[in-house]
Amino acid sequence: MSPTDRTFSRTDQVVPVLEQHRFDTTPLVAWMTVNIEGFNPPIEIAQFQGGMSNPTFLLTDANNTRYVLRKKPPGELLPSAHAVDREHKITTALGDTPVPVVRTLALCEDVSIVGTEFFLMDHANGRVFHDPSLPDSTPEERAAVYDSMIATLAALHQVDFEKAGLGDYGRVGGYMGRQVARWSKQYEASKTNNLVEMDKLMVWLSENMPDDSETTIVHGDFRLENLVVFHNSPDVIAVLDWELSTLGHPLSDLAYNCLPYHWPEESSGDMRGLDTSTPGIPSEEDYVAAYCRHTGRNEIENWTFYLVLSLFRLAAIIQGVYYRGLQGNASSPEALLRRDLTRQLSIRAWELVEGR
Repeated sequence: MSPTDRTFSRTDQVVPVLEQHRFDTTPLVAWMTVNIEGFNPPIEIAQFQGGMSNPTFLLTDANNTRYVLRKKPPGELLPSAHAVDREHKITTALGDTPVPVVRTLALCEDVSIVGTEFFLMDHANGRVFHDPSLPDSTPEERAAVYDSMIATLAALHQVDFEKAGLGDYGRVGGYMGRQVARWSKQYEASKTNNLVEMDKLMVWLSENMPDDSETTIVHGDFRLENLVVFHNSPDVIAVLDWELSTLGHPLSDLAYNCLPYHWPEESSGDMRGLDTSTPGIPSEEDYVAAYCRHTGRNEIENWTFYLVLSLFRLAAIIQGVYYRGLQGNASSPEALLRRDLTRQLSIRAWELVEGR
């Protein structure tokens, strides 16, 4: 793999289906023949390896038409996790809004087809950047990609969720309190050793909650690696991986998107190193200011709280990935490399609490 391949990939770069995620495709082909207009069997199947949560596959039929199948992983799952039906619902609803998403085709809740629930969508043909410093891009392209990313996030937060048919997609108000409770519970359910910083963060977040009433659609995992960008322009084609989406506080989304400014260590985790001195990459201050311009905000108060919550949440998510890796049903063999990452993230979050 070349250096360029490591920093961005095409959305058709896949690997053979992992052993733990193989399934008999015969029922799937029969189901697609009935439910997907224009489908022409047989199919070739491969797996996208980037995601750590819901296994995702590239299907190619006899017409060379490409489809993406996203399913729940096998095995025992944590409560409320891997809700592919919710991913299908929000991606479908956003199809009629300014937010770029992949067109969905069908949801299948019959677990006899591939072993778990799944949904099908079109294949977005573009680039996925894995390194937020965009080392192989020009300064002009870096700036344009970041402009497109923040404009896309702002567009999402300005969608009228009632008009989009998502009024029942989550609760209005109280999002951050629910996040602290949810990820504390998920962390406890997947804990493999005692981490003092995680215990302190759970208390601090509960005791330092800012106003929690503002409500928009939130993606929950909005970062450069979850965007598909045109091959020949910096514009975003599609936002992927809506598993953690809900109705919530928009600044939680923004803070999560800004984590590379606070988690620069090179690691095997989702947040890769970001050199903020790279020409074209905006500073955190300028990036947040761009969001404020797009959304009509004057300023953002309590910014540290949102950053700490995002680091805590990521730490809890990665602990769950590692826990699934120990059970042998994670979406990638890299899951077991996450053993120390939860501890590192919780330490960084506590440093922010202490003003470091």
